[in-house]
Amino acid sequence: MTAHARALRTNATEAERLIWLRLRSFRPRFTRQLPVGRHIVDLACRSAKLAVEFDGSQHADNAADATRTAFLEGLGWRVIRFWNSDVVGNPDGVAAAILAAVEEYGGPPHPRPLPSREGRRRDA
Repeated sequence: MTAHARALRTNATEAERLIWLRLRSFRPRFTRQLPVGRHIVDLACRSAKLAVEFDGSQHADNAADATRTAFLEGLGWRVIRFWNSDVVGNPDGVAAAILAAVEEYGGPPHPRPLPSREGRRRDA
């Protein structure tokens, strides 16, 4: 399962790349292609237990997606879905919606936290 998730990260869709570029520096951290049970979540925030799925037209009225969502929700995850076309058309808006969901369930995200040594004086 890990090898498959790694391959999916390497061959990310355009929607996944657009969102990852906007969210990779935020804390709490996001993870791409996270294996959860027998499923792989497109994007996840573990601390907020938020799973984000990016779907193409092949997912319209897909029973397997409903099964996946029920499985993840049974483990305590919250699942939100976005159409790939919506992500490509408005990546900043989708990123803002994801950050709002993280804030709702896991506290406010922080962009680029200070490095642990920043602000300390060096004695010469």
